[in-house]
Amino acid sequence: MSHQIKVQLSSLERKEIAALLPELTGSMKLDSKNSRVIRLSFEQAQSILHAIKIDKRSNRGVVIRCLERVTQLISNAVEELRGIGAIPIGERLYQFKITLLGFNPTIWRRIQVKSCTLDKLHEHIQTAMGWTNSHLHEFQINGERYGDPELLDDGFAEDDPFIDSTCIKLDEIVPKSGERLTFEYEYDFGDGWQHEIVFEGCMKSEKGFRYPVCLEGENACPPEDVGGVGGYAEYLEAIADPEHEQHEDLIAWRGEFDPKQFDSEKVTKKMRRGLPNWR
Repeated sequence: MSHQIKVQLSSLERKEIAALLPELTGSMKLDSKNSRVIRLSFEQAQSILHAIKIDKRSNRGVVIRCLERVTQLISNAVEELRGIGAIPIGERLYQFKITLLGFNPTIWRRIQVKSCTLDKLHEHIQTAMGWTNSHLHEFQINGERYGDPELLDDGFAEDDPFIDSTCIKLDEIVPKSGERLTFEYEYDFGDGWQHEIVFEGCMKSEKGFRYPVCLEGENACPPEDVGGVGGYAEYLEAIADPEHEQHEDLIAWRGEFDPKQFDSEKVTKKMRRGLPNWR
C-alpha cells in the first residue's frame, strides 16, 4: 500500500489544487467550506508539489503557502520511509536502554518492545527494572511532561500539567528517522528514582518470537521504599554487616538480597506477564 500523507487544506487551497490537477478533484472534498484533512498517497503529494512549482497563475500567495506545507510533509514522509517507516508497524520493534542514575556499578537493562503507548512503555520499564508499580511516575521528553491521567484528575500537576501518556504512541515520540533519542523517566516521587531512557532504534521483529524481551542488563533493582540512592547505599552497608544495628531488621524486612543478581530470562518472563493495575 502506498505511503499516506495527511494534510489540512483550506477550501481555497483545495480549489487551487483541483484547478491545477483535475484528476485529484474527487479527493479535494470541494463541497466543504471549512479546512479539511486530506489523505494523499505519496505519489499524489509529489504531483501536487510539482504542479505548484510550475504554476504561473496570479494567485501565488495561496499556492506558495500550500507549497511550503506539502513540501514539509513530503520531507517528513521521506524521512520516515528511510527510517522507522521502512518497517511495517506490526513488525516494528523499538529498542531502549534503561539506566537507573546515581549508581556505580551501573544498574541497567536493554529491552525490545512492540508498538505501544508511552503508558505501556512505563509498564515495560517497571517489569524490566524490577519495580512493582506502587508509586507515581512521569516521563520528561523534549521539555514536555507525560504522565498518568489520574495525576491530572487529582490536581497533582495543576501548576505544571502533564500530557496524557495513555494516548501517546511510541512512534509519536521517537524520531521518524530512527535516530537515537534520550529522555527521562522518574519513578516514586518520594525516593526519586531517576532513569535515563535511550531509544536506540527500530528493527524488524522475528517471526515466531514473543515480545517484549529483555536482551541484557546488569545488577539488581533496589528494594521499593528503601529511601532513594542514599538510602540504598545505607541499606547495602547494613545488610552486609551482621554487627550493624539495623542488620536484623532489614533482613527481616526484605530477606537476603544480592545487589549483583540479574537474569535476563527471568526479567523477560516478568515483562510478558505485565503488572497488575495498582490504582
